[in-house]
Amino acid sequence: MTQNTLPKAVQDCHNLLTWLIPLLDNFPRNRRFTLGERLESGLLEILECLVEAAYVKNKRDLLKRANNRLAVIRHLWRMAYELQTIPAKRYEHGARLLEELGKQVGGWLKSVETPQ
Repeated sequence: MTQNTLPKAVQDCHNLLTWLIPLLDNFPRNRRFTLGERLESGLLEILECLVEAAYVKNKRDLLKRANNRLAVIRHLWRMAYELQTIPAKRYEHGARLLEELGKQVGGWLKSVETPQ
């Protein structure tokens, strides 16, 4: 499987991390090593689940774990905004990226749960 044949969810998560990591570097020190670290490590865990799911036969458990972790990330992202760690425009953009990733993961999960 090449990068071009990986599911869109994998590339979406990769793109989200590429956009987010430099932003996390600018979090205030007191938030960078708590909230910032949780956001980054959570999204990296999601990426790992998605890449692994692309290569294994039984994808369901990995996709469910990614989907559950994504729900936590959404809450952490909102908290970062509420604590004024990120400006509104960045929050909105990140929320849209998270929503799109959620749609991709949810659709992929639905496709493996539905009998063919």
